[in-house]
Amino acid sequence: MKNIKSLLIVFILVITCITSCKNSESEAQDAATTEASENTTTVEAKPEATKAKGVLNVNLATEEDLQDLGLPSEVMTMIINNRPFLDMMDLDKMLMDSNKEELYKKMFVPMNLNTTAEADFKIIPGVGDKMAHEFEEYRPYISIKQFKREIGKYVDEDEVERYLNYVFVPVELNTASKEDIMALPGVGKKMTHEFEEYRPYKNMEQFRKEIGKYVDDNELKRLERLVYLKTN
Repeated sequence: MKNIKSLLIVFILVITCITSCKNSESEAQDAATTEASENTTTVEAKPEATKAKGVLNVNLATEEDLQDLGLPSEVMTMIINNRPFLDMMDLDKMLMDSNKEELYKKMFVPMNLNTTAEADFKIIPGVGDKMAHEFEEYRPYISIKQFKREIGKYVDEDEVERYLNYVFVPVELNTASKEDIMALPGVGKKMTHEFEEYRPYKNMEQFRKEIGKYVDDNELKRLERLVYLKTN
């Protein structure tokens, strides 16, 4: 009888041990899973690079972008070798395509609203004598918001947005708002931050020196045409 009781006690102890071990293992696995979850940094999925909607900025377009436009190889090579274009008319003189209006619906070099000749605005698709005159009429533009407000008197919002593919308002380096800087062609958050970081600028040479730390000479030339400094 004693032997039976002893065997029963041993059996109970073995079962208890097995159950306890399984629970411990399960708890350890749960803890490990929780810890791994807590220590895992959520990586935000970056969207795939897609071609921007609208009109390609010739100075910023990749070789692939230009190929997609169906440009002849010699024209594409000419464009790439002569960038940046500091004036759209420089590009216009180089292109011999007879159907420029169709081409300019796909690619362009944005025009400075404050310095471009009224007649030159007419190469923008859909801009005739009247609208070219209105572009010139409201000079000087202080911000792109002013352009949108004034030209919005004549065309709808979608058409105003379409015009923004073709024009820009240069900004004063020391006083321009973040919003106005970011409205410049090809200027994003990072470059906007750098523009603001080195304020106040004493002269354009300082701008070239500081911003030149982040971009190559060609991009610096492109950016320089988008800004100015007030003279006392």
